[in-house]
Amino acid sequence: MNRRENLKLLFTGSVGTGLLLAGCSPEEQALPKQALLSGGTIGGRTEEEKLRDQELLSENFFTEDEMKKLNILVDIIIPKDAESPSATEVKVPEFMEFIMKDMPYNQTPMRGGLMWLDFEADEKFGKPFLELSHEQVIEIVELVAWPDKATPEYEGAVKWFNLLRNLTCSGYFSTEAGWKYIDYRGNQPNVWDGVPQEVMDKHGFTLPEKYVPIYLKPEDRGTVAQWDDEGNLIG
Repeated sequence: MNRRENLKLLFTGSVGTGLLLAGCSPEEQALPKQALLSGGTIGGRTEEEKLRDQELLSENFFTEDEMKKLNILVDIIIPKDAESPSATEVKVPEFMEFIMKDMPYNQTPMRGGLMWLDFEADEKFGKPFLELSHEQVIEIVELVAWPDKATPEYEGAVKWFNLLRNLTCSGYFSTEAGWKYIDYRGNQPNVWDGVPQEVMDKHGFTLPEKYVPIYLKPEDRGTVAQWDDEGNLIG
């Protein structure tokens, strides 16, 4: 597996569940703005939210062995490459630790999946997951990483790995390194000059010759377009 393959699975719908980038439960999203921001500033953290964050950060959900498993798995999903750091380097497992407490409905499926790794490792290789070689780890991951190829007996494990992949991508792409990797630029002032010519050429499209003289040009941006009675652009 590589990061591009995992991103393709994530964004083409094979994974089946959405990114958790919003960070709010449906109940929280339904609350009026003043209920979430009372006592705070727009876009900031209220004192109540800060205290809750501190409480969650003071607790540990994952065991030491579970964190070791996560470190292995997230770096398989998003490994280090020439362009950007690995998932562990931007602390994706620590992000998952927080999410498990912030969204506790993820706890049972996540812990169950991490337990399944040991069961499968024992079945196939006669030892715990953390004692496997890299090649053996990949052999287990390949069983559940491709939803369309997995056999029916791994249906539950596939759902768990989908959750793991979603959380890995959610954590990674909420960091500066993740933004840079996908070249996310946010809202920027710009000018739309139509579909770039190289894109038109790539897909075999051309502009109707009769309209080329009257298409909008940069120097005419302030000109109001005109149409005839039949809806044809005339100037």
